[in-house]
Amino acid sequence: MDPHDALTEIATLLERERSSRYKSKAFRAAADAIEGLSDEELRDAASLRRRTGVGDSTFAVIQQALAGDVPGYLADLRERAGVQRVSTLRTELRGDLHSHSDWSDGLTSIELMVDAARALGHEYLALTDHSPRLRVANGLSPERLRSQLEVVAGMSGGGFTLLSGIEVDILDDGALDQEDELLDELDVVVASAHSKLRMDRGPMTRRLVAAASDPRVDVLGHVTGRLVEGSRGTRPPSTFEARPVFEACQAHGVAVEINSRPERQDPPDDLIALALEIGCVFSIDSDAHAPGQLSLLDYGAERAERLGVPPERIVTTWPLERLREWTGRDRGV
Repeated sequence: MDPHDALTEIATLLERERSSRYKSKAFRAAADAIEGLSDEELRDAASLRRRTGVGDSTFAVIQQALAGDVPGYLADLRERAGVQRVSTLRTELRGDLHSHSDWSDGLTSIELMVDAARALGHEYLALTDHSPRLRVANGLSPERLRSQLEVVAGMSGGGFTLLSGIEVDILDDGALDQEDELLDELDVVVASAHSKLRMDRGPMTRRLVAAASDPRVDVLGHVTGRLVEGSRGTRPPSTFEARPVFEACQAHGVAVEINSRPERQDPPDDLIALALEIGCVFSIDSDAHAPGQLSLLDYGAERAERLGVPPERIVTTWPLERLREWTGRDRGV
């Protein structure tokens, strides 16, 4: 197989299983290092080993691929990944409204995220890097976000649209962590709480209701903030009255996010059932921080289908024109 493709696939599978970011970045760096080299140049072992970005593991992958074999490391990753989760609903998803790039805490460039979204057949992807208060995630100041908008504007074409957006932090009082005028310019606003997740029930309820009632918000992201597995450990869900929060979402046409990351599985099943009963719409999102994580939509689609969420109530099944009408605050659903 092609060595460049083998290195890229390894990086993608490492990202999908949320492995160490240093591993996936190493394989992407090696793929960049050999891009455009002929087979003859790749077979020059001495020269290849001197090339920046090629280490022992990546060198072995290149040599095995040149020999016409599936590299052993890639075969192991494919086996660990297993058969890709497939659901009827997954085939109906047209895009993703929650993703990150290396402008905040993502692992790769916007370009690589776009390439991966195109490869998955997405019609659209919203780039939603973090807002200023989340310094640990290199949140975007208003100035940096305006600069990003200039980059995003040139990324669409050929049947694919990169939507401008933000994952804006919900402040303690329910206000949004970005300039009002700038939020009005964006295609998609995902509002999420990232701090003080153990607030008392009353204040947390008011905080989330305020965010869901804000006319600039399109999606309420990972609403409970829980973690159920993974390298970051576990975290209990925030405590709040779910009914008034989802009633605010329903009243204002805000989508409840079904976050596809396996470590989140947020909202829990019982809260999805409640939001469904109340009449909310949903957005199945990957919350991807690397290209390989865009395919985590498989997990979110599987959960939504199992819980009986109708496709027509999922905004990410909608064509771009209808989605734009909805994010443009024409919220007839």
